[in-house]
Amino acid sequence: MTSPLQTATARLVAPVTERDHSLGPVDAPVTLVEYGDYQCPYCARAHPIVGELLRRRQGTVRFAYRHFPLTNLHPFAEMAAEAAEAAGAQRRFWQMHDWLFEHQNELDAATILAGAEAVGLDDEAIAGAIRGRQYLEKVRSDFVGGVHSGVNGTPTFFINGGRHDGGYSLAELEFAVDEAAADAEG
Repeated sequence: MTSPLQTATARLVAPVTERDHSLGPVDAPVTLVEYGDYQCPYCARAHPIVGELLRRRQGTVRFAYRHFPLTNLHPFAEMAAEAAEAAGAQRRFWQMHDWLFEHQNELDAATILAGAEAVGLDDEAIAGAIRGRQYLEKVRSDFVGGVHSGVNGTPTFFINGGRHDGGYSLAELEFAVDEAAADAEG
């Protein structure tokens, strides 16, 4: 008997669409997807590495971030993800995303709302969206898609649809991206 959370696939089952928050050209030869949790210390370590990778491989990589809040370990991860989604509705997803990782050790309900104000958002609108659970379906949809794709921890990366089971140092991600770009070219 298997649990509905177990999966045998290591492929990204939900392709990147306009529903995702992404950076980089839509037609880039490499699509890098991260499933992350705003309270995960490993995700916080990966955050600047991904930023540097995107800087070094401009034009080569399209990056999409998806939520995978590990609520049993990180009590404010889901709220932080909802706040990021609410910020996205105000066209400030990436500013809130960065702020959440930069202030990861301080996250609680009040701090998340202070962060919204700090990045220039309407904090009352963010608070209302969180209270009303307006973006919870999107966050949970990302989570379920991750489970079906074989995500079992954070951060988990997919490169051109295949799960990247290597490390996420800059050198390791650059190597994997360069290999995927070479494969895409033929």
